[in-house]
Amino acid sequence: MVRFILCGCNGRMGRVITACVAERVDCSIVAGFDINTESHAGYPVYANPANCNIEADAIIDFSHPSSLAGVLRYAREKKIPAVIATTGLSEEQILSIRDASQEIPVFFSANMSMGISLIMELAKKAASVLGNDFDVEILEKHHNQKLDAPSGTALMLADAVKEGLDYTPQYVYERHSVRQKRAKEEIGISAIRGGTIVGEHEVIFAGHDEIVTISHSARSKEIFAVGAINAALYLYGKPAGYYSMADLVKDTE
Repeated sequence: MVRFILCGCNGRMGRVITACVAERVDCSIVAGFDINTESHAGYPVYANPANCNIEADAIIDFSHPSSLAGVLRYAREKKIPAVIATTGLSEEQILSIRDASQEIPVFFSANMSMGISLIMELAKKAASVLGNDFDVEILEKHHNQKLDAPSGTALMLADAVKEGLDYTPQYVYERHSVRQKRAKEEIGISAIRGGTIVGEHEVIFAGHDEIVTISHSARSKEIFAVGAINAALYLYGKPAGYYSMADLVKDTE
């Protein structure tokens, strides 16, 4: 049985992951990290990772960007794999993840859904076929408690489209401050926040008299929890390196 430490265990996603792991027989959570140290699921919770001496096989981070440095430090010191599922990270923080991957296995994705990984590949292919003649817009919708905008997933999709184009696009966020015609090289990225929307993403290819839309709708947070758990199981026994959903999907084909 693979033993996890869960960072952000008392947050929304942390509780969903805890519930999902409780129903499985291939893994367990042996400790948690959270500023709220109340224990809800029978495992100890530490505010400071340095105080945790419990042996584990991997750490899953679904917390806050401010926790990343401590998580990576702990994983490097203990020589255990780390799954980083926290969104809203800066470019500098993403570089620190890549740096850590030189010493330990690190799995990083702004979205842990297998479906999102698939539509990224579809968007890349569509861009290679339609990109020169179609304008590309990305629309994402999330609940009213989400802090970052645009979502990390929207940026991942934009990057996937970029890979399929034969020119370097410019990302344009919203359009309220722009009074000019849309440039050909733009990828428009728009964010909507409201209610309890779990997560919806659309990649729109708008051409002359036709529109192609690739979309994904998440109906519960459980899909992200299952993705993070599977990522941690995937890392178990892997050598140091930088892994993503693309690697997981490829190895499960």
